Amino acid sequence: MVRYKVTLTQTERDELMRIIKKGSHSTQTYRNAHILLNCDEGEQSDKITNAEMARVLKVGMRTIDRIKKRFVEEGFESCLKRKASTRTYEKKVDGDTEAHLIAISCNEPPKGFSKWTLRMLADKMVELKYVESLSHETVRGF
Repeated sequence: MVRYKVTLTQTERDELMRIIKKGSHSTQTYRNAHILLNCDEGEQSDKITNAEMARVLKVGMRTIDRIKKRFVEEGFESCLKRKASTRTYEKKVDGDTEAHLIAISCNEPPKGFSKWTLRMLADKMVELKYVESLSHETVRGF
């Protein structure tokens, strides 16, 4: 049972061949180009099975199915470009908290230290209860 049928136009085939033969592209783009060319059910295609393709390209069968599905539902261009992340992150630090962080960093560092470290700043922010928890990496972002 073929769930998603990939039929490429001559222009699309030529574009995929250009990607494979020359140029600087990401590994994902090369892999997707190979998958689309091998899944093509057009007149000029040399069809191989998904199992053979998965073995040769060292990818899972599910990866091949996802590429085919993306081609059918979203189009040719979406298969060649990396999908943008839809993940959103909640910010722990707002403008007020950032102002407190800057004020602390402008003060004298603790005894025994010549300057503030990111970890010390993060710990001080938690100690003064400006935030519940704060990573030194978050402090580095400011």
